[in-house]
Amino acid sequence: MNVISKRGLTQLIESAKLDKDTRKELDAWYRVARAASWRHLADVQGEFPATDQVGRVLVFDIRHNRYRLVTRVDFRRQKLYVKAVLNHKEYDREEWKKWA
Repeated sequence: MNVISKRGLTQLIESAKLDKDTRKELDAWYRVARAASWRHLADVQGEFPATDQVGRVLVFDIRHNRYRLVTRVDFRRQKLYVKAVLNHKEYDREEWKKWA
């Protein structure tokens, strides 16, 4: 997958002031996603079982469900756009659904 973008993910991590373990998990997620060739949700769930799809949005659980990584996916073009890293309060506002 072409993950767009590492720089954007880094900026989200810095702005959210995430702890070291969360940063490591997001970095590991990036490396796995970058090397993947996902064609549909089942492929994604093979590596990240707690992933949900809402329209064109994939939501990944991060740090044992403390955070949600929101991405927009285009399986056909093999592109994954990083949109947000949200805590539960932010996620529950459902503003992320604008990308669905």
